[in-house]
Parts: sequence; structure tokens; C-alpha cells
Amino acid sequence: MSERSLSFDRTISFGLIVAVLVQSASALLWVGAAETRLLMLERTMNMKPPVSERLARIEEQMEMTRLSLSRIERQLDDSQKNARP
Repeated sequence: MSERSLSFDRTISFGLIVAVLVQSASALLWVGAAETRLLMLERTMNMKPPVSERLARIEEQMEMTRLSLSRIERQLDDSQKNARP
């Protein structure tokens, strides 16, 4: 084996510095854009009522509609029975 140990050139080129700065700037811009999108989604979701509440309201309305339909059918049946001689 040779007496020579591994050595690294400790100089940093101007191109490497520019590349690191450009990557850092683009990463910061990406993070800022992602944060903005998340904030907009959170605001949108906070404005809308939760799905479970909406579903419960719709179920209640459907139940009331069924009851109304049953009453109407009963009234029609009664009126048809009374109309027959």
C-alpha cells in the first residue's frame, strides 16, 4: 500500500456556491407556495359544514318526506274507498 492517504480538495468553486443558493431559494419558494395552498384549503374546509352534519340533515329530511308520502297515500286510499258506491 502506498503511504498516500486520501485527501480532498477543500476549495469550493463559485459554481457550487451558486448552485446551492439557487436550490435553497427554489426550495424556500416551493415551501411558501405549499403553505399558501394548505392555508387556502383549510379556509375552504372551515367554511363548509362537516359532511356528517349535512348527511344527518339530509337523512332527517328524507324521513319527513317518507312520512308525508305515507300520509298522502293514506288520504288517497281513503278518498278512493269513500268514492266507491
